[in-house]
Amino acid sequence: MNLLGVLEGILFVVGDEGVTLNQICDILDIDTDKAKELLMELKKSYDEDNRGIRISYLGDAFKLTTKKEHKEYYKKLIENPESNTLSQAALETLAIIAYNQPITRVEIDELRGVNNIHMIRKLVAKGLIKEAGKSTLPGRPNLYATTSEFLDYFGLSSISDLPTIMAEPKEEDTEKDLFTSIYKEPQVDE
Repeated sequence: MNLLGVLEGILFVVGDEGVTLNQICDILDIDTDKAKELLMELKKSYDEDNRGIRISYLGDAFKLTTKKEHKEYYKKLIENPESNTLSQAALETLAIIAYNQPITRVEIDELRGVNNIHMIRKLVAKGLIKEAGKSTLPGRPNLYATTSEFLDYFGLSSISDLPTIMAEPKEEDTEKDLFTSIYKEPQVDE
């Protein structure tokens, strides 16, 4: 098995959270020296000019990151009007934030049922949402709210112009008495 390829895949899968040296050792079932050797070999291949990503050591974890020297191109991508269409996931995330603002990322994750860290970063980069302070919850997570660009994008003058959400109709108690029947015996004239 090509451990270098597996390590590259692991770094890709963990995304922004990164992976620690101990985790690499546990996952690949190798010692620390072998893990460092693999990381250095992969890092060396990413350091070449024809590569767009690199391995960074940030916050006690190894992560795949983009190269700073390509920053101007990434900025163009985000600012390009053609790339400003919103995916279904982006629209869902925006709706949750718009109707529940200010809201933490964890609360958004709970409502959507998936991790939204990447989507939140994209929406912040597009200027549709912003950090709106800190929550009083333990750890003081960031609160997110929509921006004036959000209002412009959707043609709203204020958040109060958002359509009202209709509550789901309550199911009527459809349980019927099993012994009661709507069947009626025909009446016979004698």
